Amino acid sequence: MKTNLITPEGLEKLKKELNYLWKDYRPEITKKVAWAASLGDRSENADYKENKRLLRQIDGRVRFLRKRIEALKVVHHSAEQEGKVFFGAWVEIENEQGETKSFRIVGPDEIYGDDDYISIDAPMARALLKKQVDDDAVVNTPVGEQLWFINKIFYT
Repeated sequence: MKTNLITPEGLEKLKKELNYLWKDYRPEITKKVAWAASLGDRSENADYKENKRLLRQIDGRVRFLRKRIEALKVVHHSAEQEGKVFFGAWVEIENEQGETKSFRIVGPDEIYGDDDYISIDAPMARALLKKQVDDDAVVNTPVGEQLWFINKIFYT
């Protein structure tokens, strides 16, 4: 089950997507459907079929976003979080081989399109929660346990 947490920036991004789909993209596709329908025989009209398919996809995404946005809980940064890994933290970690990774721990709805975001539900995020700089975290992965050290924690 997905966590219903989101950063303020993540919520804003979802709202912008919803607004774009509903106010800009859907009306544009609706016009194309109407135009294609006016050409007559719909059974062999590729423009009509493709744009109707697009319209169904848009409507499905709009329904999903409306429900999801209502269910989400926005998590704002608080001063008590400083120095520890919590939701919304940027974390830099290092393994025993000296390989480093940096990412932000966010809600599952925010990870798409951002390579440096990981979900709070991910094993890595779960292993890091409540840890401090210089702490180590054991992460269970499909290939076994991995040890990571926390180098930096900051909030934006």
